[in-house]
Amino acid sequence: MGCAISGLEAKGEFGERTTEDAAATPSEPQIQMIKESWKVIRDDIAKVGIIMFVRLFETHPECKDVFFLFRDVEDLERLRTSRELRAHGLRVMSFIEKSVARLDQLERLEALALELGKSHYHYNAPPKYYSYVGAEFICAVRPILKEKWTSELEEAWKTLFQFVTGLMKRGYEEEGDRQRELAASPKERPDKRNTAI
Repeated sequence: MGCAISGLEAKGEFGERTTEDAAATPSEPQIQMIKESWKVIRDDIAKVGIIMFVRLFETHPECKDVFFLFRDVEDLERLRTSRELRAHGLRVMSFIEKSVARLDQLERLEALALELGKSHYHYNAPPKYYSYVGAEFICAVRPILKEKWTSELEEAWKTLFQFVTGLMKRGYEEEGDRQRELAASPKERPDKRNTAI
């Protein structure tokens, strides 16, 4: 039960882009391919969400540590029928749907992805796991799209996920910096009671 792309992100073939090209966005033809394929994918979003996360936990069991509810679940069959996993899968698929809808409004997509990265800081979900989700999404949707799946479409989805995960990483890091600054601030501020003349 493998997908050739599942392990690629660990080898750097799917992971985030370098700083120089981190802002690379999908091209106009890629955007159109993504939107067209999404029309088919969205009919199976609950199924894709579950497949994506079960595969994620199969290929990267260390990811379960980020999910409190699934941390100790060893039985992947139990995960397939988990209401909580279904709900989380639907939330992720909803984010993907919003991302697709915002491809023509990149500033809105950027804001959405940055905010998601910031919230992941509070969930203790570090950026090293973000690209795994994109790889498993691709593996989950390939059979749904059947003959419509092409190497160009795969590259378009990879580009979208690399763009979004790069922004999420930036949001995560910004929130980490902000939280460290907040934690340090009271110690570094002079005591106001002692500075009044």
